[in-house]
Amino acid sequence: MVTKERYDKILRVLKKRQRDLSVLAENVHKPHNLSAMLRTCDAVGIGVVHALNPTGGVPTFNETSASAHKWVELRVHGSLAEARAALGGVQLLAAHFSGRALDYREVDYTRPTCVLFGNEKHGVSREAADAADAHIVIPMLGMVQSLNVSVAAAVILFEAQRQRLQAGLYDAPQLSERELHAWAFRWLYPRQAALFEAQGLPYPPLGDDGSILAAAPPDAR
Repeated sequence: MVTKERYDKILRVLKKRQRDLSVLAENVHKPHNLSAMLRTCDAVGIGVVHALNPTGGVPTFNETSASAHKWVELRVHGSLAEARAALGGVQLLAAHFSGRALDYREVDYTRPTCVLFGNEKHGVSREAADAADAHIVIPMLGMVQSLNVSVAAAVILFEAQRQRLQAGLYDAPQLSERELHAWAFRWLYPRQAALFEAQGLPYPPLGDDGSILAAAPPDAR
């Protein structure tokens, strides 16, 4: 049931979304890892996550983990070139051990940024590492050499959040009023949103309490 309190919370969350901060998950195969990454992205204000998978598929979410991607849009790409084109001219930071890797805290996340994470077994591919603008690592002082991919994503993305909070990037909405309305409508009324999209119709306006002010398509009733 849609309430004014829920609608107000959704608007508050959407007004913190960072349009120019994203993640590219390269062949992350395990559903629980991708699910945890999506949860972290939602927590730091990332609204869109990109997944690179040449087969065109992503891990299957169970009912429990499905909530993780209810609030974050997952866009799947078949090639690195396709993913880069979708990302635009942002800096691509690969979480990758190399001779030129920087401490993850030394880079500037207030710039338009996408952080690239590789799969659980092999990490970032050579092609993706070569395409990255910089490599970043989390310093490890113990016996193990790396963290689980979803844990590494959380560590790095909360550093990005810290820098952006300090710079005031969460203070003003980055989404336009039209985008705020579209996201809010999809979150509040996913079934109706799909019907409007299928018929090529714009979403109707919402009232101050989140209620639909115009008639929905007949099939949505």
